Amino acid sequence: MPWNMFINAQKYFEYKLTVHVDNTTSLSQALNDVQTDQTYRNNFLSYLGLAAQLPNVLFNVLNIVFQFGGTNLTLSITAAIVVEVILFIVTILLAMVDSSAWVPEFLVATLATVVVLNTANGVYQNSVYGLAAKLPPKYSNAVVMGSNISGTFTSIINIAAIALSPNLRVAAIYYFLAALLILLACFDTYFALPINKFYRHYCLTQPAVETKGNRRIFPLYWMVFKHIWVQCFNVFMVFFVSLAIFPALHAGVQPIDREFFGTAERTDKYYSAVNCFLVFNAFAMIGNIVANWVTIPGPKHLWLPVMTRLLFIPFFLFCNYQPELRQWPVIVQNDYLFILGGVLLGLTSGYYSSLCMMYAPRCAPPGHEGTAGMMAAACLVIGIFCGVNFSLVLSWIVKQDWF
Repeated sequence: MPWNMFINAQKYFEYKLTVHVDNTTSLSQALNDVQTDQTYRNNFLSYLGLAAQLPNVLFNVLNIVFQFGGTNLTLSITAAIVVEVILFIVTILLAMVDSSAWVPEFLVATLATVVVLNTANGVYQNSVYGLAAKLPPKYSNAVVMGSNISGTFTSIINIAAIALSPNLRVAAIYYFLAALLILLACFDTYFALPINKFYRHYCLTQPAVETKGNRRIFPLYWMVFKHIWVQCFNVFMVFFVSLAIFPALHAGVQPIDREFFGTAERTDKYYSAVNCFLVFNAFAMIGNIVANWVTIPGPKHLWLPVMTRLLFIPFFLFCNYQPELRQWPVIVQNDYLFILGGVLLGLTSGYYSSLCMMYAPRCAPPGHEGTAGMMAAACLVIGIFCGVNFSLVLSWIVKQDWF
């Protein structure tokens, strides 16, 4: 939820990161401010990805080793949600104040908030994957699906907030307030798990072989990893490709038809919100759903279609990405072809990520499904982290005159 809420609010952050120049500012200072302004806005999603995913990676890995809160994960999950609730309140307060006079400070405050939010989210996400891995495989898929449902839901909330609010600042307040309410609902529903007979059955019947002493923990993890490394690689590659493109590269593609939504004003408002964020998240969710019934290919050959997804990277680079800065030619000069690329990117991301996360616990030795699930979740966020950082490389590549 935190990651999805922040990336979907791209237009709001572009508005907040605009440097306002008054009549008393010198020409050289004004030019410097405008250049800084453009740097902030062009690279914000990449900055956001780095701030979000670095702590997420660290705390996913640390949570595997130390299992914050012990084997009873209630403390880990509830503490993480409480921290996220507090930070979303801070985010709403930042949206309420006029930060036009202190844009660099607003950027630092926002990124600091994102770091702490995703530190908590790293512990939360890894713990939930560990819990879900003890259940039948479709429940591991349910966790992946939940992430994409969250993305779809936040995309719809963002579009509604843009349409119904008088300006981007008010839209952001409503938008982040909705996220706060959802987090409170998550906090409440988590405590319903212990009274769920189905959940209690699987937790109580799980072989108690994973709670070894710390001296044997690394040999244990190595033994599990040898069984699931192919699926860990698949998880990494799926999310590396997806996050190298989405959101930074994907959202940076500008319309070929400036009146795609009827008028230039509406197109500017809704193009990335609909054709990037909603399309990717909705079709990733559909891919998750399809994986409940169709599981082709199997664990042995899944790496083949996963690797072919690398072709999405040159496709989106040849779309109308950052037209004012790019040196590469724009080959994809059709908005509907760009949307089709987004559909396929989201669909394959959702489908193959579901298969990977379901196959990993299945390939683990009996009794080690929870550890396998947490390892796969760690590979997931490492893939996200590497993909987000690679998007900065792609942004640089497209500005080089190689053609």
